[in-house]
Amino acid sequence: MAVSKPLTNAAGEVRELTAADVKRFKPAKHALPGSLMAKLKVRGPQKTPTKERITIRLSPEVVQEFRDTGEGWQTRVDSALKDWLRSHDPANV
Repeated sequence: MAVSKPLTNAAGEVRELTAADVKRFKPAKHALPGSLMAKLKVRGPQKTPTKERITIRLSPEVVQEFRDTGEGWQTRVDSALKDWLRSHDPANV
């Protein structure tokens, strides 16, 4: 097997890749650690979407309060709105 040229020079600049370089690349799942691969996973499309994607403008105070609760904050906003709807009529606000 031929020895490949380094990808960077002494100054740390990356050289232009050749077709032979690209051919030697491994798929990410074989080259990256499992912990990183777990973070890179992408969910496929939902079979039956349970929520609708929208754009909404909220006050910065409301958003920050929910974001401060950590991951899953958008689900908590949804729950808070559902709870509010149980005792309020949005048409009367």
